[in-house]
Amino acid sequence: MPWCDTYAMTQHLAEISRHVADDAHSILIMDQAAWHMSNNLVILGNISILPLPPKSPELNPVENLWHFMHENWLSNRVFKSMTISSLTAVTLGESPKTSLGASCPSDEENGQMGSDQ
Repeated sequence: MPWCDTYAMTQHLAEISRHVADDAHSILIMDQAAWHMSNNLVILGNISILPLPPKSPELNPVENLWHFMHENWLSNRVFKSMTISSLTAVTLGESPKTSLGASCPSDEENGQMGSDQ
């Protein structure tokens, strides 16, 4: 969805909930954006939200993405929202060898192996 509000977040959580196994529970770590913490947000029973502390961008890996995009493409320019969405998709498709990939280490780099190991 191209907007950030409580309705969009509720729809996003419902979609996540549909993909959580019947015997599992999903914990989502989020910043404290208003639409993440609204009292009107519908959170289904198989999801819990763990909010990051306020004013702690260093704990939010998405901040590394925004910093990378700002430094490489977005600074001092005006874009249509769909252009920003396209640049985000390109950024997320970057090779893990890029500086963005280096700022978001994989599970293996963190010493964790996937569930099939």
